[in-house]
Amino acid sequence: MKTLLRKNDVVVAIAGRSRGKQGKVLEVRRGNGRAIVEGLQMIKRHTKKSQAHPQGAIVEKEGTIAFSNLMLFCPTCQKGVRIGVKQEGGKKVRYCRKCKGAFDK
Repeated sequence: MKTLLRKNDVVVAIAGRSRGKQGKVLEVRRGNGRAIVEGLQMIKRHTKKSQAHPQGAIVEKEGTIAFSNLMLFCPTCQKGVRIGVKQEGGKKVRYCRKCKGAFDK
């Protein structure tokens, strides 16, 4: 699945239980159209006993969230925006559709 989101982008959740929160993209999974975002879509996982956790534990970590529920955060506009792509000096550059500011420099 094609997306304009990349690792280390700051995004805003526009739908789902994490709506309105923002975080940094940790991983992009293009195969199933989802991303892992820091602090969004937190899930609990029960772990087995181990040397690190002799009693076992309930670990809270980030789950995946669909690309369609995320928007790239524009620091100039201070909100989630749609992204455009244009050619600049022989390479593609992502830009904010509202303020025309470039994300990739």
